Amino acid sequence: MRQPFAIGPLTAGFAAASFAAVLVGAAVCAMSGVPAGLWARNLAAWGLGACAALAVARWAGERFGDAAAFAGPVGLAFTFLSPGLDGVHRWLVAGPLRFNAAMLLLPSLVVATAVLVRRRRWGWAPAFAALAMLALQPDASQASALALAMCVIAAGLQSRPWSERCALAVTALILAVLSWSRPDPLQPVPEVEGVIQLAVSHSPILAGLAVVFLIVFAVAPRLAAHGGGHTVVGGAGLALMALLLGWIAAPIFGAFPVPLVGIGLSPILGAWIGVGLLASLSRWGGLEDPRRPASGEGSPRVPA
Repeated sequence: MRQPFAIGPLTAGFAAASFAAVLVGAAVCAMSGVPAGLWARNLAAWGLGACAALAVARWAGERFGDAAAFAGPVGLAFTFLSPGLDGVHRWLVAGPLRFNAAMLLLPSLVVATAVLVRRRRWGWAPAFAALAMLALQPDASQASALALAMCVIAAGLQSRPWSERCALAVTALILAVLSWSRPDPLQPVPEVEGVIQLAVSHSPILAGLAVVFLIVFAVAPRLAAHGGGHTVVGGAGLALMALLLGWIAAPIFGAFPVPLVGIGLSPILGAWIGVGLLASLSRWGGLEDPRRPASGEGSPRVPA
C-alpha cells in the first residue's frame, strides 16, 4: 500500500524558508539602491513559482516526469542558439527577460532522474547530456551542483554493483572538473553574485539571516521527503537537497549567482517546480518501486 507523501509539510517548510530568503534579498537590494523593478521581480517569481509547484504537485503524472528529464538537456541546448555574453551561453531569452536555463531546469531534472534510473535503462542519459552541455557553456557552478546530485543518486542505488555506481559518479565528477577548466570571462554583478557582501555592508545580522534561510531552503525537500517513508521519494529529496546545497555553496568558490537572495527569477521558479515534482511522486508511481513485491506478501523488497 502506498504511503501518502507529506505534501503539506514539504510546501510549507520550503515556502517559508524560500520566501524569507527572497524577502531578505529584496530588502538588501532596496537598501543598496537597486531599482525596485528588479528586486520586485523576485517576489513576483516566488508567487508564480508557488502556483506552478502546486499545479505540478496536484496534476503532474509520469509523463511529466519523463518530459522534465528531457527538458533539461533540450533547454540547455537552446542556450547555444543565442549570441551569449562574451562567449558564455547560459540563458534562454524571452523578450526583456533572461532565464538561466540550468537553474530553471535542473531541479526537476534531478528529481525525475532519481526515479528514472530505477525504472528505465536510459534513465541516466538526460542528466549526463545536461552535464556535458554545462561543461560546454561553461557553467562550473551548475555543473558541480548537478554532478553532486548525480553522485547522491548513484550512491542510493544499493542494488547496483559498486563498480557501476562508482563509474557513474566518477564520470559525473570528471565532467564537472572539465567545466572548471574553461575560462569564464563574465564579471560579477553586486546584486547577483555579490549580494551577501552587500548584506554584510548593511548588517552582518541580515547577512547571517540570509545564509540561514538559504540553508533551510536547501534541506527542506530532504526533510519532508524523508517523512514519505520510501527510499525512492527519500532519494529524490536527498538529490534535490544536494543540488540546492551546491547552488548556495558555489558563490564561496567563485563569482556565481546567489540563489533567491540575489536578483534572478530562474532559481526561484526552478526550485519551486522541482519541489512540486517531488511532491507529485506519490501519485504517478514514483513512490512505488516497480520491482518491489506487493505489501503483505512477506517477501523482502528487491531493490531497484
